[in-house]
Amino acid sequence: MNHHHRKTLHALFAHPVSANIDFDKVVHVFEELGAEVENRSGNRINIRLNGHSASFGHAQHSLPKDEVVQLRKFLEMCGVRAADYPL
Repeated sequence: MNHHHRKTLHALFAHPVSANIDFDKVVHVFEELGAEVENRSGNRINIRLNGHSASFGHAQHSLPKDEVVQLRKFLEMCGVRAADYPL
């Protein structure tokens, strides 16, 4: 995982919740983690990682804070921690 991916991953776990995380960068992070990312109808994507699956809305640019929290919880459920990928 390169520096840009690690930086985005750390932004997802940052406190307070960041409101300027680019959605496409988050998708690239999931792909680097080995997730299967599938575009669905209605501006949604389905992500499968480590035996878990979740569906998220596709933001045009920056992710809303509540979606960042949902992504963080999904990553934690999948066993991904930002500390495992130091900057």
